[in-house]
Amino acid sequence: MISIDDIVIRSTLLPGDLGYITYLHGMLYNREFNYGIEFESYVAEGLNEFYKNYNPLNSRTWICEHNNKIAGFLLLMNRGETAQLRYFILLPEYRGIGLGKKLMDLFMRFLIHSGYKSAYLWTTSELNAAAHLYKNSVSCSRKKSYPIHSERMLPSKNMNCTYELLKECLRMLVSSDI
Repeated sequence: MISIDDIVIRSTLLPGDLGYITYLHGMLYNREFNYGIEFESYVAEGLNEFYKNYNPLNSRTWICEHNNKIAGFLLLMNRGETAQLRYFILLPEYRGIGLGKKLMDLFMRFLIHSGYKSAYLWTTSELNAAAHLYKNSVSCSRKKSYPIHSERMLPSKNMNCTYELLKECLRMLVSSDI
């Protein structure tokens, strides 16, 4: 049985990380939601944007490793006074052990420490944990629809939240077994 104590979380990008995170998204989203290569390309573009603009004072990655294998990932991307939560992914065998909650705690601490005024995330309707988040967070303001670049071109929601509401939204996200 895997325990959260067996996981190492680092925030330094190493060669191969961005490619592997792109691969994980392509592989898992294809297996779990039948997404195509266009989604993987969308992830690669976003990770490239992150790397080109990376500043450790206001952007962060959290790479989860178990036995020298990447098991999960989360990224905070600087968007001015706002932070964007992106690429939250856990391999299925690492879900339900508290790793998602730990990542969200790290995200929240960095968000507050860095002085962001708000944060948002984008997701699709197939991500049940995120859909649950939106359904139960009606006081967050919904913004424009944003297409996820997959063969299915699914709409997603962009939500801006206050710190307290974001904290509650993220608590619900991780409690729904992401």
